[in-house]
Amino acid sequence: MPTRRIFIKNLIVDASIGILDHELTQRQPLHIDAEFDAAITQTVDDTDIASVLDYRLLRQALIEVSASHHTNLLETLVEQLADRIQNEFPAIERVKIRVSKPQAFPDCDAVGIEIERSR
Repeated sequence: MPTRRIFIKNLIVDASIGILDHELTQRQPLHIDAEFDAAITQTVDDTDIASVLDYRLLRQALIEVSASHHTNLLETLVEQLADRIQNEFPAIERVKIRVSKPQAFPDCDAVGIEIERSR
């Protein structure tokens, strides 16, 4: 089945993430990059958003999972993000999510975790 790739690049979310003492009390920015391969099941109707997968919904899901509660590990968060996308959007055949902490170390741009899943 043909797919259409949707991507979100450098979504910045203020999150409660981390296991270190200072991370348990202060929120920090996360940068999220994501790719979603959605099955093309109908012809695009330029006047009807329902004829495609609305990427606003994907963005909102990423924000809700990342900002709604404290998570100790980035590994846990990327798993939760992938779970939410796969459970909520059955048309998604493949998801790739990268979450990074830009303030983790002063000597690099960011550190992060990436996951990729296919159905």
